[in-house]
Order: sequence, then structure tokens, then C-alpha cells
Amino acid sequence: MPERQRSRARGVERYLKPALSQSDLLDRWQQRGLILDDRDRAARYLRHIGYYRMSAYVRSFEADERDILRAGTTFDEVLGLYIFDRKLRLIVLDALERVEVAVRAALGDQMALVHGPHWYENSAHFARPGTHTRLLEDVDRMVTDQIQRPREQLVGQDSFVSALEHYVTRYGEPARPPTWIVMEELSFGSMRNVYASLANTTAQNDIARTLGLRAPVLASWLLTYQRVRNICAHHGRLWNRGLGVYPAIPKSRAIRWIDDGDLFIRDEWRRQRLYPVLVSLQTMLHTIAPGSSWAWRLDDLFHEHPAVPLSGMGIPRGWIDDPFWPRRHP
Repeated sequence: MPERQRSRARGVERYLKPALSQSDLLDRWQQRGLILDDRDRAARYLRHIGYYRMSAYVRSFEADERDILRAGTTFDEVLGLYIFDRKLRLIVLDALERVEVAVRAALGDQMALVHGPHWYENSAHFARPGTHTRLLEDVDRMVTDQIQRPREQLVGQDSFVSALEHYVTRYGEPARPPTWIVMEELSFGSMRNVYASLANTTAQNDIARTLGLRAPVLASWLLTYQRVRNICAHHGRLWNRGLGVYPAIPKSRAIRWIDDGDLFIRDEWRRQRLYPVLVSLQTMLHTIAPGSSWAWRLDDLFHEHPAVPLSGMGIPRGWIDDPFWPRRHP
């Protein structure tokens, strides 16, 4: 088991910055060099997006000196970058959804076929007792919460109750539902922890193999995806953000990867940007959704916003020409 990372020391200063009105905040931006052609329009966006969220995009236009923007920077340029990032998050979430669903299915189905529908109740399948304990607590909580909710009602001809509702209202034993219901209800983080803590490495590799990967690579990628998923779910800045955790670069040639395999060694800084995450998502899509147009939509987004520098995401010029990326249909 890897050594637990030590917590960093907290800062020692006291936060004393006061809350400012929207007018004062707009004045601050103007003092830093932002051009507001329509102050009322800018105030409306500020009111409904928030200064703190928008300020991250304003900072992308800073000159060499902090809090001083490049000459001629307009509010519309900042807003354009914000809109680009919002579209990027949605495209990334689309791939993450497919990957997440595939991993949930592979984990639950592979273990159930070998060890039965309630395999997860047996602590022998887990290398980390704490993970198993938390898993059972999560399952018991989801069952209790479902029972305590008002009964799900059928509305119309095509209405169906959830699988968990069906189980708790029809079956009394076993008290906990089968793995295919549990895997649908667990949080992404809990599901990732279950996979990472499986005691049988052969089982881990069998699961990873159905996704075109090896176990250590899948475990690394899921950790990164959890971070990216949380950023997207909270509508945070993604395009030039340091993630803190990055996907392992596969060494096995059995795992599909960009032809320029030395890119992230030659340009180490790219590993700490979004590009390796995008590549890893496409690697999985090659297996779970081989006809996906996801990469084309990503390319279309970059062409829609040519002012956004690809370097902010660690993407090299001509990236889409690498044979790794699927070709557009004629």
C-alpha cells in the first residue's frame, strides 16, 4: 500500500479582505486594465457568475506583472474564455460518463460472475479493511435512506421505479442489494476505492482488461478522473488548471496511446496539464465506444475558440493528426 501523503502546513496570515460591491469590483478590474465596453452588461454577468469565479479567467490575461492585464484586454475576451471552459467541461463530462458507467459495470459484473451477487459483503475480497467497512456502511445507509423516503410512484405508462426501490420493497433477504444495484448507487469515489482495494490482483487485471487497460493504469486513471469529475461537477476552471493528480503514462504497447510516446517525457510540463487526461479518455473510448465522435467535438470546440491557446492545456500543435485520434468519416 502506498505511503499516505503528509498534510501540508497551513498558512499563518489572517484573512482581512472585505466584501466589495459589484460596482467596486468592476472598478477594480478597470484599474487593472480591463476594458468594459458595456458596464451594465458586465455587471449582469458578474452578478450571476460571481467575481471569484470570473477572476480566474481574468488572471489568464495578466501581463508579466501580477494584477496588471495585457493592454487592450476586453471583458468579451474574458467572457469568451469562460464560455470555452464551460463547453470544455461538458465535453469532458460526456467522456467521463461513458468511462464511469463502463467501470461500474465491469467491476460489479466481473466480481459477481466469480463470487456471486453479494460478493462485496465478504471482507476477504478486500486488502483494506477500512474500505470494506465504509462500503458496507454506505450500502446500509443507501438502503435505509431509500426506505425512509416516500414510496416511488409510477406516473404514466412508461414509468418504472428505481432498481433500489424495487429491491427494498420486494426482498427482505439478503438485507443488502446485489452488486449491480450497489455499483449504480455508490459515489464515484467509493467505487474507485472498491476497485483499488480489491485483494485479488488477478481480478483487478481482469476488470481492467475489459476496458483495454492494465490494473495499475486503471487505478491511476480513476484517481485522476475523480479529481476532474469533481472540478466539472462544481463548474470549476478546467482548461489551464493544475489537477494535482495526473494519469499514469502507459508503458505497455498493448494499451493504445499517442504515437509520440515520448511527448510527456520530452515536455514534462505537459504531464501537469489537461492533455494526458484527454488522451487517456480517448484510450478508453477506443474500447468502450469505438464509434464515438468525441474527439471530433473536441477539435470543433478548439476551432470555435481559436484565441484560446492550446498550450494552456498542454496540447501540441497538430495534435489531431496523430493516428491515435479517430479519423472523421467522409
